Amino acid sequence: MKITIYTDGSARGNPGKGGYGAVLKSGPHYKELSAGYRYTTNNRMELLAVIIALEAIKVPESQVEIFTDSKYVCEAVEKRWVFAWAQKGFKDKKNPDLWVRFLKIYKQHHVKFHWVKGHAGNPMNERCDVLATQAADGNSHLIDFEYEKEENSLL
Repeated sequence: MKITIYTDGSARGNPGKGGYGAVLKSGPHYKELSAGYRYTTNNRMELLAVIIALEAIKVPESQVEIFTDSKYVCEAVEKRWVFAWAQKGFKDKKNPDLWVRFLKIYKQHHVKFHWVKGHAGNPMNERCDVLATQAADGNSHLIDFEYEKEENSLL
């Protein structure tokens, strides 16, 4: 099965209220995903958008192309940095909880990342941006427990 995914993340204040947006397309099928969080970072939302989209795929071993405007996510995977981070237990790396979750679902598919310039007129990237910012600005926010726990431990 071939699936195309577009993702984006947003944070107001960074850290602050945040959200993610994702669009999945496969043949005639189209699905939008988004959610907002009360306190998080842009990078966490960028990565979570990818994770949630991959977790929504019902067919294992799918051929997946992901388009993201996050160099943080795209380069970590395509330049294979995340695999070295994992071997070192994500020592001194941010967002280890999300990277562990990412690697678990990533290994279930054949995934290729593509970086796209944000806010440059790509309709699907623009749609993901709308989903992410609406989720961040909305009134219904989830709690990013891992991030808030980490932030509170630094106080």
